Amino acid sequence: MASAPQIDSPSGWAPLRRPLFRNRWIASLVSNLGSWMQDTAGTWLMTALTTSPLLIALMQTAASLPVLFLGLPAGATADIFDRRRLLIFWQSWMLATVALLSLLTAFGVISPAVLLVLTFLLNIGSAMNNPAWQAIVPELVPRSELPDAISLNSAAFNLARAVGPALGGLAVAAFASPQVGAAAVFFLNSASFLAVIFVLYTWQRTPLFQSALPAERIFGSMRSGVRYVRNSPALRAILLRAFLFTGFASAVWALLAVVAQQDLHAGAMAYGILNGCLGLGAVIGAVLLPRLRRTLPAQWMLAGAGAIFTGTLATLALTRSVPLIVFWLVAAGCAWTTTTSTLNIAVQLSVPAWVQARALGIYQMVFAGGMAGGSALWGLIAERYSSQTALLAAAAGMLIGVPVALRFPLLRGAPPDLSPYQSMRAAPQTVLQLEPEEGPVLIEIEYLIRLTETNEFTRALHAARPLRMRDGAIRWGAFQDTAQPERFIETFVMESWLEFLRARERMTAADRVIRDRVRSFHQGDQDPRVSRMIYARVNGP
Repeated sequence: MASAPQIDSPSGWAPLRRPLFRNRWIASLVSNLGSWMQDTAGTWLMTALTTSPLLIALMQTAASLPVLFLGLPAGATADIFDRRRLLIFWQSWMLATVALLSLLTAFGVISPAVLLVLTFLLNIGSAMNNPAWQAIVPELVPRSELPDAISLNSAAFNLARAVGPALGGLAVAAFASPQVGAAAVFFLNSASFLAVIFVLYTWQRTPLFQSALPAERIFGSMRSGVRYVRNSPALRAILLRAFLFTGFASAVWALLAVVAQQDLHAGAMAYGILNGCLGLGAVIGAVLLPRLRRTLPAQWMLAGAGAIFTGTLATLALTRSVPLIVFWLVAAGCAWTTTTSTLNIAVQLSVPAWVQARALGIYQMVFAGGMAGGSALWGLIAERYSSQTALLAAAAGMLIGVPVALRFPLLRGAPPDLSPYQSMRAAPQTVLQLEPEEGPVLIEIEYLIRLTETNEFTRALHAARPLRMRDGAIRWGAFQDTAQPERFIETFVMESWLEFLRARERMTAADRVIRDRVRSFHQGDQDPRVSRMIYARVNGP
């Protein structure tokens, strides 16, 4: 909650002392455990239904592709509608989908196509659920505890990844046929969603940001989310790094079942254990991450993670030594959670509350795009050539990508204060009676500047451009009067009066610092003169 009391704890476990966060964390752990059991059982069921490496690899694509297409709409809906009700709906969707898959598998009417379709439908629910699920974390803990809360969420996710695949493989192997074992795992997963639904149903939500204005429409909300990303260099750097990393790292998940079955000649239980090694390493990484984050820059942590994945991919391609493969899979799991947690923390600390779910949705789109596209690519290469060729190609790409990614730094120093700047909420008084959708609106701000400070002022004024564009401007400009050189005009255009009011509401404390820096150059006893003009239309014939 916004008013949650501070809990001093250097250990990184403080968020678990908050009942709301703790209940969500436990429910998420139970649900993720079921999901990872399902992931192993579903992939192994596909190997029982077909020997095609491409179809097996497409299981990863079916899991990632919905996020690629739905990440932004999911974020937009989570920023518009009540997140609690939205989450209950999509958790119920996933419960129903997995229950249907369990029934079809139990009755023996499953096929590769049906398995792919239902996996795709399940992950539609996951794609629509995830931005809202992550965006509620700042509502449960103070901002100072947000990095530790995200790390704990990663630990829960990866603890489930460590245990779930092995349990899934064990459950499949315990039955007479993969179909029966997979059906049992699917049924358990459907039941696991009940824990999340119960926690959400009993949660009395208090949003961090509540607009006093009418809600955005879906497509307008999506447009504003894309506009924010386009005008946020820090966020663009995060997205590029996520795409580079996942595109090559996806080869591990896409081809691990192929390596286990066709190269190591192992069964479902062995595949589950190998998958669990990734999860075990991820848990180790989640435990070590708070200490690593305090001692190493994010740049070097991510570079080290890329180097570890390069070694893992090369090992899977070149050796059949199980102990060596296990060692590198554990290391890769540690590198995976270090990378994903660091990028997720960077996203959530880079955006204000009003656009947070949309930013997370776009981040997940890019992340899933790398996973889906990479999985399909490495599966196709394995189909045409061999799994060794595909893994070596991914290793080479990861090796090249590490120095490229270093050119796009993440946030440095203390994160900006993105809390709303409350005094900007009041709407300006107008003589004209304006409808909310009237527009466009032209805003002009007049500054009087000392000629000796022209260059410094101009630099500060241009630094405000991303602020205007992120918050809704469709055009921005800065002009100097040729007859009165000390007179400068800043102009920007908003699509409508309502968008102009939203931009005022969206101003953060960090934005205020930039605005005050510009206004500090203004000379005179009064504030800069501001004009707000509506587009003049011809009425009547």
